[in-house]
Formats: sequence, structure tokens, C-alpha cells
Amino acid sequence: MLDGFMRKLIEPPLNRVGEVLARRNIGADHITLLGLAFGIAAATLIASQQYTTGLVLLLISRLADGLDGAVARASRKTDFGGYLDIVSDFVFYGAVPFGFVLANVEQNAVAGAFLLWSFYFNGATFLGYAILAEKHKIKTESRGSKSLYFTGGLLEGTETIALFIAFCLWPAGFAILAYIFGVLCFVTASARVILAKQVFGSGKSKQ
Repeated sequence: MLDGFMRKLIEPPLNRVGEVLARRNIGADHITLLGLAFGIAAATLIASQQYTTGLVLLLISRLADGLDGAVARASRKTDFGGYLDIVSDFVFYGAVPFGFVLANVEQNAVAGAFLLWSFYFNGATFLGYAILAEKHKIKTESRGSKSLYFTGGLLEGTETIALFIAFCLWPAGFAILAYIFGVLCFVTASARVILAKQVFGSGKSKQ
């Protein structure tokens, strides 16, 4: 829901930094992998209940996730780069909740499993819609220039990062926040299924 607004806010400075990095021959894929490494490190620290340090690395990871696209736009975008970016994002989004589960298995395991279930459903509807959009030649840049078709929704990347920040600032509230967010993920994914039915159900795409 907030990704479009955040893109307008952060994309201009990221693009300027991306142009500098591109001129220094720093590749977008390398930044993607660096961001993933920071994300895994953040999850590892969270699992050890080092929430503040984990939060710092988490934010660095997401900064890298924004910079890789800026570098690609300033140099050369590739299909593999887009593929690597979305795979890295999914690994990151699964790793952080898993870290909180490991930090307190007794309190967080069921809530974490529910949250990951909702992520799985949401991710399936997102990627499935992107495949159909590509098949029907439907394009959008409402979330910036992307390798995949990005459908909007109640919950997007910005809201998920805000959730992870809240987890780090209030670890004891992980379960309640996970259940609330998970329910909203199911709402978002269900709405996307309904949208897909409206757009693709007739056998003809609607621009």
C-alpha cells in the first residue's frame, strides 16, 4: 500500500548513489548478494536475541536492496538480475521471522509458522499474477521499473519492513504482531486472487 509513496521519496537519492556506484563498475548483482548477506546476518543475530544489532544490519540489507535496482538502471538491467533480486527478497523475508522463532521457540514458533504460511500464500499470488501479466503483455511502472509485474495490495514491502522493525523494537510482541500481519497477508493475497479472476478469468487481458 505504501510502496508507491516510498518509491517517490527514496528513489531519487538512491538513483544518484546508483549512478556513482555504476561509474565505479560495481555491479547490481553484487549489491543484491551483499544485501542478502546482511539480511542473513541480521536474522542470525536476531536468533541470538541481539535485536538492536540485528535491526541495524536489517536496515543495511534493505538499503542494498534499493541500491541494486538503482545501479541496474544506471548501467544495464538483466533478466537474471531481476530474478536474483526477487529470490534474495524471498530468502530475506523468510529468514527474519525464522530468526525470531529461534530466539524464543516456545513463544514464537506457532505464530512464526502462521506468518510464514501467510507469506507463502501472498508470494504465490504475487508471482503467479506476474507470470500471467507477462503472458498477456501487461506492463506497469507504478512501483518503478521492475523486472516483474508488481501488483499493489494492502501489504507490500514497506509494510513488511515496518513489521520487522517493530519485531526488533518489541521482541516480546512478536506473536501478536505476527498473527495480525499474517491475517492481513491472507486478505491481501485473497484480494489478488479475486483481481486475477477479474483480469484473466475471461481469457482476455484487461489493460
